[in-house]
This record gives sequence, structure tokens and C-alpha cells, in this order.
Amino acid sequence: MISTPLGFTKIVGDEYGISSISILNSEEKLTDIIPVALEDCVHQLSEYFEGTRTIFDLNLTPEGTDFQKRVWDALQTIPYGKTRSYLQLSQQLGDVKAIRAVANANGKNPLWIVVPCHRVIGSDGSLTGYAGGLSRKQWLLEHESPYKQQRLF
Repeated sequence: MISTPLGFTKIVGDEYGISSISILNSEEKLTDIIPVALEDCVHQLSEYFEGTRTIFDLNLTPEGTDFQKRVWDALQTIPYGKTRSYLQLSQQLGDVKAIRAVANANGKNPLWIVVPCHRVIGSDGSLTGYAGGLSRKQWLLEHESPYKQQRLF
């Protein structure tokens, strides 16, 4: 478990790869001990939040159906700082009728941030459902944006 600007993050994995990264809505017990198998993931996530990493280089071992894994692979092709709609993602996967299945697989993404489901928006440009909450999705998109929003207050 690590602390991030968006809350506490739980990382699950072993010497074969990272199987789950999730944001928690409550604080669980933090540990100062990071298993060797997770150190690189912790380091890369820290770099991401510092703004120095735009691409992750981790061995990922998520559990899911073949279709879900295809969607999660497609999510990884969305460049840092860019977005795609669910329709565009469905088209990329070769079936525009699969838009609901794509949205469902996107919602079951077990690898928060590293598999960037936050980069998927509605066809009209709206922020749509996000397991971590829309405020976190907006934060992530602003964090990745080349056009930083200035705030007065």
C-alpha cells in the first residue's frame, strides 16, 4: 500500500508481474516494507505522480476474460495526455456494436493508471463513469494534459 495524491493505492503482484493496482476509498494499514517484486511498480507510479513518467514498463498479469484482456491491451495504446471515446475503442477492436461490452471491460480494469482506463470518455467529450470516482478521473486527465489549467483560488 502506498500513498498517492489521490489516496491510498494497493498493489498486488509477485515475481511474475503485477496483477492488480487499485485506489482505496478508505485507509488500510500501511506498511513500510515494500516487497522486492513490487518495488519497480511503486517507483514507476511515484514517477508518474511526479510528472516524470508517461509510459509504464511493467510485467502485467491481470486476470480476466480474453475479451477483457483485449480491451485492456487496447487501453494501453492510448497515448499519455490523449483520450479516446468508447466508440473509438470499439472501432479499434473491430466491432462498433461491442461498445457496451468495451465499457464493461473498461470498468473491470484491475490495473489502475498503468492500464489507463481514465483516458476513455464519452463520444460527446463528457467524463463518464469511473470506478475511482469522476473527481479522480478529472484529476488524472488534468495531470496528463499538456495544457495545465490555472486556478485563481
